[in-house]
Order: sequence, then structure tokens, then C-alpha cells
Amino acid sequence: MERLRMCIICRNMYDKKQLNRIVKDKDGNIFYDKTGKKNGRGAYICSNEECLNKLCKNKILNKTFKTQIDEKIYEEIKENILGQK
Repeated sequence: MERLRMCIICRNMYDKKQLNRIVKDKDGNIFYDKTGKKNGRGAYICSNEECLNKLCKNKILNKTFKTQIDEKIYEEIKENILGQK
């Protein structure tokens, strides 16, 4: 059975394995989850560069995780995802 998830930017549905997972753990740390299995609240984003740019420019994760997120974290996430291509 497919495990579909939605990209928080473009709202397209993809198989979970095609998406990049960003996690907020119980301590409030936000990070890119390479394994897709870390504990915490997850948000998914596709590898489309346009979506990545919107994520950073509009600070979408601030709304998704209801917290202020440092610019540095956005840059780390972007670098991790672009490095996967």
C-alpha cells in the first residue's frame, strides 16, 4: 500500500519516500530527517527547488510548527535537500 503525503508548499501528493521530512522533536528542535523515521511532528516537502525557495522565503515552517525558526535552520534544510539531488 502506498503511503502518500502532501508537500506543505505545492500541496501535491507523493509517496512518502519521494518527499523530504522535516521534524520538530519534543524538545522543540527542528531538523531535516534523512531517515524519515525520527520521533516528532513531521512536515513533508518535495525536492522541487521552487518549493524550497518558497519554504525559506515565506518561512512556512514557522506556521507549520507554530514557532519562530532561525534563518540558519532554513538554510541547513535547503542545503540537505539540494545535496540529495
